[in-house]
Amino acid sequence: MRTIFIHMIMLTLLLPAAATARELSLTLDDAIAMARVQSVDAAVALDELKTAYWQWRSYRADRLPEFSLSGTVPSYSDRYTSYMNEDGEYSFVRTHSLDAQAKLSVNQNITLTGGRISLGTSLDYLRQFDAGGSNRFMSIPVAVTLQQPIFSVNTFKWDSRIEPLRFQEAKAGFLSATERVALSTVHYFFTLVMSRENVSIAEQNLSNANKLYAVAVEKRKMGQISENDLRQMELNVLAATSDLTDCRSQLKSDMFALRSFLDLGEDVEIVPVIPYDVPKATVTYADALNRALANNKFAKNIRRRQLEAEYEVARAKGNMREINLYAQVGFNGTDRRLSDAYRHLRGNQLVEVGFSIPLVDWGKRRGRVKVAESNRRVTESRLRQESLDFNQQLYVLVERFGNQQQQLSIAARADEIAVQRYNTNFETFLIGKISTLDLNDSQSTKDESKRRYINELYQFWNYWYQLRSLTLYDYEHHGDINADIDKLCRM
Repeated sequence: MRTIFIHMIMLTLLLPAAATARELSLTLDDAIAMARVQSVDAAVALDELKTAYWQWRSYRADRLPEFSLSGTVPSYSDRYTSYMNEDGEYSFVRTHSLDAQAKLSVNQNITLTGGRISLGTSLDYLRQFDAGGSNRFMSIPVAVTLQQPIFSVNTFKWDSRIEPLRFQEAKAGFLSATERVALSTVHYFFTLVMSRENVSIAEQNLSNANKLYAVAVEKRKMGQISENDLRQMELNVLAATSDLTDCRSQLKSDMFALRSFLDLGEDVEIVPVIPYDVPKATVTYADALNRALANNKFAKNIRRRQLEAEYEVARAKGNMREINLYAQVGFNGTDRRLSDAYRHLRGNQLVEVGFSIPLVDWGKRRGRVKVAESNRRVTESRLRQESLDFNQQLYVLVERFGNQQQQLSIAARADEIAVQRYNTNFETFLIGKISTLDLNDSQSTKDESKRRYINELYQFWNYWYQLRSLTLYDYEHHGDINADIDKLCRM
């Protein structure tokens, strides 16, 4: 009665904990879809995409007309300032005035030449409180201003070549990052699958070890087996118990890792559904390389870095001399009355050409050009090596993926044979036809065959999503991997 009472108390204590656990049957596809939305890696990839998106928007905005309104409303002054008389003598005079200015302009960068053109209108107002408190107005109804660097590097033109590549690279990088999220999910998912399989194997082995030990005890009583074989059966029970304890501990750890990655609560017990059905695809290296060069961010990254190296050379050469043109054409007028300031107009033209050409700089600017050219050659060498490494990585991946489909079929058949062999040996041992060594060998083979099959499944899905990440192509549905970037960035 005491034992029954203790068991009832323990059951009562354990029931609430069990009731709070929520079992979640999870397929690999569901886990990947969840990770692409909820995981930290997915959030980081999306934030990086948004940063690149708004940089791209800023670049495009620089190519559009900019409307601006500036002014000072008002500026009040009551102080003494220096004043030079006609004879060149300075004196201090009191100024007591109120003035205000306002200017409305439209500015447009010129990509073709690297200059800037502006169309503006302005109005200035001045009221002097001394000398009768007179008002003055000065108007510029319209003025066209051009600022144009000559011989300098055209930054706008280079940006128009580099920035689109940078944004395309960011978009491709985001898509590749989502596939890497899938890769991480595959790792966590199959780690949990292996842990649950190890627990299942350990439970089955312990159950069989207990059955065999019970049979061995009876056989020992009848003198059919030796004391050594009986002790071996007992050792098998102890080893199976210890192995089951370790497997359950590892299962809890791997369960926590996947829950954390998918941002699930600790009350969720994940039951992974093993994805035995795998997609069939024939992938050639030539096809994969063409798709990778068209879709992957690597090709865009290579081209962007080439352009940036060339831009640095062009900028260093442009900085060897500097000539700037400033020109303004328009009308202005001034009067005591606002309406007359717009009626009596005169021409308003200004042309300035400024230059800065070093006569002796001891080779400083020429040295900067040489440094930029050397850096460009270094970049080109690195890019060639990176291209070779990328092609080799893709070639190896395609070969392994093609081989993995065959390895998976072999592992599946080996698992079936090992299970059949163990079941036969188990029944044969019960009737005393084989030794414990033969039985243990078949059990080890069965366990390893199951683990190898799970591992081959993992390798297949790992190669599958690596291939998707590099080519950004879905070989199952035969289409490029894409996403609505504008919608994602505005979420």
